[in-house]
Amino acid sequence: MTTRWTYAFVDRPVPRFAQACDFWAGVTGTRLSEFRGERREFVTLLPADGTDACVKIQAVASGPGGAHLDFCVDDVREFARTAEALGAHVVADQGTLVVLRSPAGQLFCADPWRGQSARQPVFRGTRLDQVCLDVPPSLHEAEVAFWTALLPDWESFPGSLPEFHVLRPPAGFPVRILLQRLEEERPASAHLDLACADIGATRAEHERLGAEFVAEGRSWTVLRDPAGGLYCLTGRDPETGGLPSRR
Repeated sequence: MTTRWTYAFVDRPVPRFAQACDFWAGVTGTRLSEFRGERREFVTLLPADGTDACVKIQAVASGPGGAHLDFCVDDVREFARTAEALGAHVVADQGTLVVLRSPAGQLFCADPWRGQSARQPVFRGTRLDQVCLDVPPSLHEAEVAFWTALLPDWESFPGSLPEFHVLRPPAGFPVRILLQRLEEERPASAHLDLACADIGATRAEHERLGAEFVAEGRSWTVLRDPAGGLYCLTGRDPETGGLPSRR
């Protein structure tokens, strides 16, 4: 099964949905589409230069929110059947859209491909290009195996640290996957990562727009957006997604 495009979804609680929309449009250099859904709970971040969108925001009725992935494919039914055979479960079948849950419990969706192909350029030295799946240690190995089998056209390889595993899509795709093994047993979740040419400068800009500093990692900074969602600024190359070269 070949994937054609990916969307990163920013999932945020209903009461703070408007704050999330303003913030993420600001830090990605995009504008909001018309709101969609029965409760106007979906919006797409549209690039200013007319390239194809790859980020959407969803208002969630319960829980703190997080992130999830949408995979655009030629045959939604075939993709869903393959995922089920590998251990996923169908949560909702909406006809052209199927919502699934991975073996570790992470939600994701299958959606028809509509010709998307032009990736948005880097904005002010940053690019939202990764969804990190945070997986409890008891399920991490099985989750890596699931995603590797579901996405055979993606490159699957260990990350820079033992707790990381990377799934890199074919060239030109806008969003890749990082699987992170947590240190404790808790439900699987997901967060967004941005690749940054200068983490310090990006942090300052995001804080100006309402983000709050949370923690400093080895090569990343954890922030909280105005809607309460955690995300990371990483030192990866915004153009390639790869780690910076070491001299």
